[in-house]
Amino acid sequence: MKNEQKVAKTVRLGLKIFAALAVVVSATFGFAEKTTGENMAEAATDFLNALTPDQKKKASFSFQDPERIRWHFIPLQDKERNSTRKGLRLEEMNESQKKSALALLQVGTSKEGYNRARQIMGLESYLKESEKKSGAMVRNQEWYFVTVFGEPGNDKSWGWRFEGHHMSLNFTLEGTTVTSATPSFFGANPAEIKEGPKKGLRTIPETDLLARKLIASLSTEQKKEAGSEKHFDEIEQAKAIGKSFPKGITIEKLSEDQKALVKELISGYSLRFPKNLAEKELARLLGKDFSRLDFSFSQELAKTNQPITYRLQGPDLLIEFLNIQADGNGIPANHIHSSWRAANGDFGIRPSRK
Repeated sequence: MKNEQKVAKTVRLGLKIFAALAVVVSATFGFAEKTTGENMAEAATDFLNALTPDQKKKASFSFQDPERIRWHFIPLQDKERNSTRKGLRLEEMNESQKKSALALLQVGTSKEGYNRARQIMGLESYLKESEKKSGAMVRNQEWYFVTVFGEPGNDKSWGWRFEGHHMSLNFTLEGTTVTSATPSFFGANPAEIKEGPKKGLRTIPETDLLARKLIASLSTEQKKEAGSEKHFDEIEQAKAIGKSFPKGITIEKLSEDQKALVKELISGYSLRFPKNLAEKELARLLGKDFSRLDFSFSQELAKTNQPITYRLQGPDLLIEFLNIQADGNGIPANHIHSSWRAANGDFGIRPSRK
């Protein structure tokens, strides 16, 4: 009950975003506040200016570089346990530079989104302790990388990425206008900490608990239409466009209470962005026709923690979720992967489907 109350409180702001798609520009002392895009351009410039020439070479790529769409949420490493992810990692920065890197992360996220991002990073230390010497992957909360593509703030296209294990945030801009905030990935291992001083902590509960509540509300007939006997495939990485999926149950076939749960669930994803950017993303990917969305899921009720996958998809919105893997202590279905994507192409591009 406490978790559900916490989730409800967390998504309350997200519901306000869903209800109002117009960007609200407030004023302070007679001057309009900076837009999210302006804040990003300023923070990205400050970050690059804080680097040494050698660091800047690692952190900077051209906007056209293929690296821009090679997004990953796994802890990329070679056989010698050296990182193979591109960009400049926090571990290679001094304290001032780290502050600039985290300032860039902050302008790309809401207060809730930034707190979740920091918790995801913090789970690396928890995994290191849980897995101890048996762990095959490096667990380091400073293995998070900042990469800038193109020149921030000019009239041309540019972008930036903040990425590491279980997190990939990618933004594309035209000058100081954000044109895309996809792909956006948050994961959590464990989904819920089961023991120790942080017992009960759920890093991204809104992606999991609300979906389970929605599934439980479905009638037998609705479950037949929306349910799948097999779990959905893992979220596809390193590409600007994901897979095509069969449809589930359309939102127009749900009750009003169920539709409200869907809106809460969507808000649980969009609230990771600053308010005005979240509104813009919802308008861009969802549009006005909420009824055109559909929901599909798989769930193993007889297994421990009831492993679950689901998708919400529309003309250009694609939400993917999996909680089927064990955590670092071997507890089943306690390891979340969740993504917010543009079904027709991330990074603001529209490649042709094959």
